[in-house]
Amino acid sequence: MIVCVDIQAAIAQRAGVGRYAKSLVEHLAPLAGDDELRLFYFDFQRKGTPFDVGGATQTAVRWCPGRVVQKAWKTIGWPPFDWFAGRADVYHFPNFIRPPLKRGRSVVTIHDVSFLRHPETTEDRNLAYLTAQIRKTVAFVDAIIADSEFSAREIEELLGVPALKVFPIHLGLADGLKRPTHEQIVAAKHALSLKKPYLLMVSTLEPRKNIPFLVEVFERLRGFDGELVIAGMRGWKYEPILDRIRQSPRATSIHHLDYVDEAHLPGLYAGAEVFVFPSLYEGFGLPPLEAMACGTPVLASNVASLPEVLGRAAELVDGFDPENWAARLHQLLTIASRRTELAAQGIEQARKFTWTETAEKTWEVYRRLS
Repeated sequence: MIVCVDIQAAIAQRAGVGRYAKSLVEHLAPLAGDDELRLFYFDFQRKGTPFDVGGATQTAVRWCPGRVVQKAWKTIGWPPFDWFAGRADVYHFPNFIRPPLKRGRSVVTIHDVSFLRHPETTEDRNLAYLTAQIRKTVAFVDAIIADSEFSAREIEELLGVPALKVFPIHLGLADGLKRPTHEQIVAAKHALSLKKPYLLMVSTLEPRKNIPFLVEVFERLRGFDGELVIAGMRGWKYEPILDRIRQSPRATSIHHLDYVDEAHLPGLYAGAEVFVFPSLYEGFGLPPLEAMACGTPVLASNVASLPEVLGRAAELVDGFDPENWAARLHQLLTIASRRTELAAQGIEQARKFTWTETAEKTWEVYRRLS
């Protein structure tokens, strides 16, 4: 069997989906056995960032701009993807949408359907694209991979997809992600100029993450002489988020770190008193799980996939009453034994999620179609 995975998002270093594609193919390759793994991307401008995947064949099309082809796919549904990528038995598209295919079976990963459940939180152009293409994708694709049981049920309900066509496969954590040493924590805090105790949220700045609400919770929090750190790059509709931070009475105690080097992330996670995650909707919820792996207690919203992924190893809060969140956070900050308990439980919960298992289950889907 020949499997071709579209790694365009990974080559273009797109956050989220690109990270998923890169981690997935790196762990798919060692499990290929007698099968063949091929990776495909467009790179007309020679600006892609290839990465080494031993055991996989990479093909880059440089004679034709990918943006031109993608525009043709959106408008006229032609030419077929396999004209560029070559023959394969199974094609996997990790970024929501299946382009036109002339031959072969196809798999698409739909990470979440927040654009249907909460369209107001989605970037306008992406919303138009996804809503125009998603129903065609689910009609023609042979299998759909979802990041969680929750997302699988959402796909079935909101897109009318039969359950037998949807395969929930949890994401994994980066290999070796664990609580860093004291020296590494100190080094990360020094590099990021963090001198006081801090609460942490790691997230792209976009409406679904509910960051203005977090700022309000921080404003209502009493008895904590520390800071709120929000680490994440600007996504979409982020201007009101930054305005809310600037206008806060506690603005001098709120730090937006923008991009954080991956080498500093474990130390940033582990140095926090509590990781706070009041997201409105998640298809999986990787940041709080990463915080758990680093031994940081987590306070998160009790919505969407978060109860499934975080289990009983996090404090989950119903609803979005800022006073209730502030009270729960205050309680967690003042009871050291509970933070210690959550830290230990979080490490155990995080160990359940590995990219090797994600890749194994993904190969099972491919082989089922071959």
